[in-house]
Amino acid sequence: MVRKANSQARQDRATHFRDRLAMAMERRGLTRAALARETGVDRSTLSQILSDDGGRLANAHLVAGAAEALQVSSDWLLGLSDRPEMAGELLDASLALTDAPRMIEWHREAEGMKIRHVPATLPDLMKTRAMADWEYGAADLAGAEDGAGDGDPFDRLRASRSDYEIALPIHELASFAAREGYYRTLPQPVWEGQIEAFERLHAELYPRVRLYLYDARQVFSAPLTVLGPLMAALYIGQSYILFRDRARVEAMAAHVDALVRAATVPARDFPLALRTLARGEWPRADSR
Repeated sequence: MVRKANSQARQDRATHFRDRLAMAMERRGLTRAALARETGVDRSTLSQILSDDGGRLANAHLVAGAAEALQVSSDWLLGLSDRPEMAGELLDASLALTDAPRMIEWHREAEGMKIRHVPATLPDLMKTRAMADWEYGAADLAGAEDGAGDGDPFDRLRASRSDYEIALPIHELASFAAREGYYRTLPQPVWEGQIEAFERLHAELYPRVRLYLYDARQVFSAPLTVLGPLMAALYIGQSYILFRDRARVEAMAAHVDALVRAATVPARDFPLALRTLARGEWPRADSR
C-alpha cells in the first residue's frame, strides 16, 4: 500500500514538472534545443522527460537549470507552489519600501473596506489644518504618515465609505491633552481647535470611525495601517514597509484587533476620556 502511494506521488511530481516545464518554455519562447543548451542537459534527455508518461523524474541539476533559464521557481516546476515567481520576485511582490506620503492613495484603493490604523502620533485623518501645519511644517513633510497635508482630511473622512478602527496608546493622547512632551510647543488655539475637532468628528462619524485607547504598558504597537485585505503598511518615519501577501496582512490585522480588545477606553467613551485628560485627570478603565 505504501509502495503504491509512493509510486503515485512520484507520478504526480513527474506530471507537474512535465506540464509546467512545457508551459514555461512556451511562455519564454524557448525550444527544447535552446533549453538544453541553457541547462547543459542532453537534448534527448530533455525530450524524454517532456514526452514520458511513465513518471520519470528530472534530476536536481535539470530542475535548477530549467528554473533559472525560464525565470520561474523550482517549487513551481515541481508542483510544490502555485506561484511561478522566483524567491526574489515573490519578496518584491509582497514586501516593498516606499516613500511617504502615499497613504491617501492607498486609502482610495481600499475605499469601502475596513481600515485598521495605529498612528504614530494623533491620527492624521482627524487632524485640523492648523494641527497638521504645526506638526509637519518644520520638517516639510505635510502629513507624512497619512497625507493630512493633501486636502481636507475631515471631508475625506465624511465622504469615505470605509469603516475605520483606530487604536491609539493612551499616553499619546495624555501628552497631547496636557501639552507636554512632543506637544509642549503646541499653541493653545491649535490645541483647543484639535480637541473640538475630535469631539465633532466623533459626534458625526461614530460608529463608522472608532478610536480606541490602549495602555502601552500592557500591549505595544509600532505605527501601522491595514487596508482591508489588500495591504499592510508599517510606518518607519518618512517611509513605509509595505506588505501585500495575505498571511502578513492577516497577521497585522489580527494585531490591531488585539489592541482594540485590550483597549482600556472603548471608542464610545473617547470624547469623555479626552476631556478628562485635558483636566489633568486619568480616565477610568473600561469595566468590560
